[in-house]
Amino acid sequence: MARQQERARRTRAAIIRSAAVEFGKSGYAAASLNRILEGSRATKGAMYFHFDSKEDLARAVLETAVERYRSSAERWLARTDLGPLDTLHGMIDETALRLEHDIIVQAEYRLIIEPDFYRDVQAGGGRILGRATRVLAVRAIEHGQLRLDADPDRFTRTLTAALAGQRYMVDLLGGAVDLRSRFREALEVVIESMATPEWAERFRVDGWRTAARLEELGLAL
Repeated sequence: MARQQERARRTRAAIIRSAAVEFGKSGYAAASLNRILEGSRATKGAMYFHFDSKEDLARAVLETAVERYRSSAERWLARTDLGPLDTLHGMIDETALRLEHDIIVQAEYRLIIEPDFYRDVQAGGGRILGRATRVLAVRAIEHGQLRLDADPDRFTRTLTAALAGQRYMVDLLGGAVDLRSRFREALEVVIESMATPEWAERFRVDGWRTAARLEELGLAL
């Protein structure tokens, strides 16, 4: 029984992974179930055992991406060896890495701009990232890294909008720019507008204390 359950889990994961590749490449409307099956090496019967329809499969991809965002945010928020702004930088740097290399997260980004999935933006990875950003902004105020008069909601809105804009610009430029450096630049510009002089001085000397590493992301589904 345990062996059958593991085989079923692997089959489901392979189908989701193949679907993410197809949705990321073709979008939802043009995605082909036959190509998804070919990529997953699963049978049609196996696919319909796990998923009722193409929409059901797309939602499984979205849910998998949300889990990755949630796991990432929780892991960074639990760090006690870094200050709030270094933690924020690490989390955002990981997001950029995932958008560059994680086919599940790439597919989520493609799906949520499709008319069929507009409503999923409210529960997607961006919302999780926004909540974590606000938590870290509040911590940064408490730790004297952001000024006492800094508004965590304004900080979060401005930063998340800047990151979304940078992601969009990378698409327009056809991959000619590095997303990680663009995300870092957006973060630094927003922080500099609200940082305390003490933190700004230390940052000029020390820079960021952490960064995400591709090999630590566990990108296998």
